[in-house]
Parts: sequence; structure tokens; C-alpha cells
Amino acid sequence: MTFVRLTRDEIAKRVAQDIPEGSYVNLGIGLPTSIANHLESGKEIFLHSENGILGLGPAPRKGHEDPELINAGKEFVTLINGGCFFHHGDSFTMMRGGHLDICVLGAFQVSQNGDLANWHTGAPDAIPAVGGAMDLAIGAKRVFVTMEHLTKKGEPKIVEKCRYPLTGIACVNRIYTDLAVIDVTAAGLSVIDMVPGLDFETLQQLTNANLINCVRQLTKN
Repeated sequence: MTFVRLTRDEIAKRVAQDIPEGSYVNLGIGLPTSIANHLESGKEIFLHSENGILGLGPAPRKGHEDPELINAGKEFVTLINGGCFFHHGDSFTMMRGGHLDICVLGAFQVSQNGDLANWHTGAPDAIPAVGGAMDLAIGAKRVFVTMEHLTKKGEPKIVEKCRYPLTGIACVNRIYTDLAVIDVTAAGLSVIDMVPGLDFETLQQLTNANLINCVRQLTKN
């Protein structure tokens, strides 16, 4: 069987297609931040960063970075017209108060019932604290996860039960990987998209949880 995995940038582009106009969205550290570069021009979407910014734009052009304007991942950002910045505490009030429509987070593992583990693997050099991920996972109205389908060792990241410390319980609504898009539903994990050339049986073999086939093939563009 021949299939081509999506690149991380292509995963970000796929997520951008699913963000409705008028949404207030937090983009987590890592892969999710690049979603800002793929939002449709003219589509009004308000991007939030937990360090206290609302109205993020795409990444700045090289040589046009503002050293005083960075996101929570310490990356240079831009502001759209009307964008603003504010106290960290006010930002967390937005996150905890249910004011974000969507947050997009990376993950180490997601369980079949939508549990999220994305801050600690037990490695000696792992991030020492959960940070704002817990607030986002529970506070946002919908949680999207972006990640590779397998670890570098070839182990599934979508599992029956997470073995890493949890960020949130039953909080994930949709999973975007380099192979598929999967909804977390009351009936189970529903596969709605797959990369061209990949069949459902192979995807199931690469997943350590039962899947439901509701698929339409995912295109790279």
C-alpha cells in the first residue's frame, strides 16, 4: 500500500479549513501556532495567546519582527487591525471562563474517550509543569488536537487509555494527525478523513483503540 503522510505544515492547513468565521481560537505551542499562516484571507477569526494577546496575525516577515510582540511559545507574531494585548491574569480569565470557541493543542497521547496527555512523558528533560494547557483543555468550548499518528518509535499515540499524566479528562473533540482526521464521539472514535492511498484496515492497525469508519479521503491540498 502506498500513501503519503501529511507534513506538519499540511496538518496545520487542514485544521485551518475547519475553523468557522467569527471564532475565538487559542493556538497552542508548537505545530498549532502555524495554523495562523493558513487561515483564509478575509475570514474574520480572532486568535488568542495565553500570555495576553487577542487578534494575532500570521508570522511576521523576516526582518520585520517586533521583539516586544511574542506568543506563549516565545515566537514572534503580528497583530491584525484591532488586535490588543493585556495582563496574563485577564488572559486566563478568558480561558477559564468559556470565552474561547476552540483551542488547538499538541499531544503525546489521546484516549478513545477523549482524555488528553500533552505535558509530561516522565523523561528527565520533560516540561516540569502543565502550564496553561489544563485551563485551555477544560475552558474552551471545543478542543482540537494536532499530532503525528505514531511516535518516533512507531508506537500509536491514539490509545485505549493514556499512560502519561492527564491534562484533561474527556475534553478532546477532534484529532488531526498526519494520516487522518478523527472525531471523538459518544459512539467512539469516528474516522472522517484519511490521506489518499490509506485504507481503514491499515489505519486501525496503527491505532491502539477501536475506530469507526465514517471516512472520506483527505486531500493534500
